[in-house]
Amino acid sequence: MKQLTDILLEEKLVDAVQLDEAWLEHERVGKPLGRILVDMGHITEAQLVAALASQIGLDFVDLSEAPVDATAVAALSPAICRRHTVLPIGYDDGGRLVLAMADPGNVFALDDVRQITGREPRAVVATRDDLLAAIDRYCRADADMDDITNAIDGEDVDDELAHVRQVVEDAPIVKYVNMLITQAIQDRASDIHVEPGEDALRIRCRIDGVLHEVMRSPKQIASGVVSRLKIMSDIDIAERRKPQDGRLSINANGRKIDLRVATLPTVWGEKVVMRILDNSNTRMALTDLGFSDSNAERFRTSYVKPYGMILVTGPTGSGKSTTLYATLNVVSKPEINVITVEDPVEYRLPGINQVQVNPKAGLTFAAALRSILRSDPDVVLLGEIRDHETAQISIEAALTGHLVLSTLHTNDAPSAVTRLTEMDVEPFLVGSALDAVLAQRLARRLCGKCAEEYVPERADLEAVRFGLDPDEPTPTLRRPVGCPACAKTGYKGRLALHEVMLVSEEIERLTVARASATDIGAVAREQGMRTLREDGMAKVRAGVTTIDEILRVVA
Repeated sequence: MKQLTDILLEEKLVDAVQLDEAWLEHERVGKPLGRILVDMGHITEAQLVAALASQIGLDFVDLSEAPVDATAVAALSPAICRRHTVLPIGYDDGGRLVLAMADPGNVFALDDVRQITGREPRAVVATRDDLLAAIDRYCRADADMDDITNAIDGEDVDDELAHVRQVVEDAPIVKYVNMLITQAIQDRASDIHVEPGEDALRIRCRIDGVLHEVMRSPKQIASGVVSRLKIMSDIDIAERRKPQDGRLSINANGRKIDLRVATLPTVWGEKVVMRILDNSNTRMALTDLGFSDSNAERFRTSYVKPYGMILVTGPTGSGKSTTLYATLNVVSKPEINVITVEDPVEYRLPGINQVQVNPKAGLTFAAALRSILRSDPDVVLLGEIRDHETAQISIEAALTGHLVLSTLHTNDAPSAVTRLTEMDVEPFLVGSALDAVLAQRLARRLCGKCAEEYVPERADLEAVRFGLDPDEPTPTLRRPVGCPACAKTGYKGRLALHEVMLVSEEIERLTVARASATDIGAVAREQGMRTLREDGMAKVRAGVTTIDEILRVVA
């Protein structure tokens, strides 16, 4: 068995001088060496526990980051979890129950878990504080679930609207919904799907662009949960036959988080989808968005100009709004007037005038844009260019001394030019007004804790057009492995891939000549534009993502 000091030195958590200081203190007071290192501030509690776990051949899990399987938590009662300070967090490939423990040597706890669950437990180690916090969080949810089920078991909540109101204002329902949203925020989810089914209420969260089922609850609470969400979002709970939209705000970990809520009638009841609008995204700097040095410089040459149009293109959920807000943070100054027109206004930005589109009242994108141009703006952010009228006014605004930022749904940057001309905007106006197009996608980022290096087959790299020179040696890449911190997926977080096309004089002439997107793209590449695939493969070389992930998001 390795000594604790050897592990700490191998992991470069301490150096020899720090160890010597700790040994002297250990001999003076008799306290354990690891505890002295923590007290002296050389290592953290989590690093000590991880090193001790490694010493006895067990895995360490950081419960503040690792996702927890709700079905595994339900295998043990809250009383047992608290009695032994343990928490089931999932199942391994062999079907064993993964049990987070503060004391993995507690054989009584292991025996109790084995008898109660009928499964062989596999112990992993966590810090005691993390375990107690996780037990409070997850076991309280289980207790609330029991209260909810008992409170409305046997009741037909669909029959009486008054009864629904009474149920959804009951404490267990309130706690359950709050727990659901708070847990999704902690798991870094972007969307929460509440889906009534034939036999159960299914909860799924979209994390890093992929949906994961996180919970199944008794069907009888579905109507109460949906109605509670509708009341919080100021949506009519009596209307269940047509889709509705709303918005709600909660405080989570000291932060105010807004959620955009949409309901959709299905055969088993109303489905609710909540988009989590984390305002921290609006404070992101462009340097946080993963631009390569060359792309960052090319994009900077466009937004520092006082006028012209900048378009950010990509599918829904590709981070266009985040990029636009980050750009606004750079160009917004007290001496200029910034006005946005959005549908809906997802993030409230201080010091910026934001207009919410309201088609029912006649306030369309085009009408709002026409009005704000009479309000002396310097910079205009338009949520999306959807039709000829909006495109025409935006182009004219860019030509009359305004910096216009907007989005468009196209597959790549060159296609944005042809899309505008297809909207019946005169090509010479498009060529004159358009300054830059930024196409982007979001790919999953490799987990920093478990990714491993490997040397791929050269033929495989050539098959995916990796961009390998004939005389270049085969590069060492990284691939996903999977660990508790990334829920065994091998990925954690996302990064952006960019394609920045600057509209040069030659591209402007091609635009006027109504050239195809293919021809425009060929010229743009000759002038230094890196395609989405090329930018993605550069990030594969850098070891932050994988070839499979790039091929998943880029054609």
